[in-house]
Amino acid sequence: MSIGGDGGYGDDVVDAYDEPRRQPVRVGRSMVTVVGVVVLLIAAIAFANRGGGDTTSGGGGGEAREDARPTAPTGERPVTGQSNGVPSGFPRTEQGAQSAAANYAVALGGTGMFETEHRHMLVDTLYTPEAAARVKDAQDRAYSKALFERLGLTPEGEAPDGMTFVSRTVPVGTRVTEYGDDGATVEVWYTGLIGMAGEESTTPVTTTWKTWTFQLRWAGSDWRIAQDSQKDGPAPVPGDIRASTAEDISKAVEEYGGFTYAR
Repeated sequence: MSIGGDGGYGDDVVDAYDEPRRQPVRVGRSMVTVVGVVVLLIAAIAFANRGGGDTTSGGGGGEAREDARPTAPTGERPVTGQSNGVPSGFPRTEQGAQSAAANYAVALGGTGMFETEHRHMLVDTLYTPEAAARVKDAQDRAYSKALFERLGLTPEGEAPDGMTFVSRTVPVGTRVTEYGDDGATVEVWYTGLIGMAGEESTTPVTTTWKTWTFQLRWAGSDWRIAQDSQKDGPAPVPGDIRASTAEDISKAVEEYGGFTYAR
């Protein structure tokens, strides 16, 4: 979960982080919105397989497969390079731009952004020099002690003893809206986890659904962020599975690592 992109930080902080505080009674439903994606996927497969009864007709089936291709994995290997803990060395292609945007969203949505030195390192690594200089001050103001207090963090941005702070971005899909040899605009649809896992937590871990738009520039030997912004949704219907305990959430965060995302 990020508190906002290059497009502004004031209201984004409230939108992204006050939700657990405003609606604590809905945690049981919002914790499991990922299930909604599975339900929709199953329904879509069932609908596609239902067909019209004429299995020999090639027009509809071929068009359906062609339409699905842009959202299907390519099977190409992910990058093997790494810079300051973030995958690097993405190809100068549309697919490379999508892979870069997805991985950058993960890095910028993690708990490391709540520690000043680590945040500055990520910004210098992922943004163009011009954008990094512009973004740092705004982010420093956004990641404030007041924000940390609302989230239950210490003034240093750390979780209190016995608590586990959760902030994760999980990309669901990407798409390119503009592309050229020197730049690309990529949208990353993602679900985020944000909150404090612990028996005494007043901001329990909840989910959110957003779309993160990255304007990327080819700089040197990799894609870099020139500008970024976020908007809410698309959000699926929440599932009805009972929310896990704070202990289960803390354990899952410690045991389940992330991925290197490749288109």
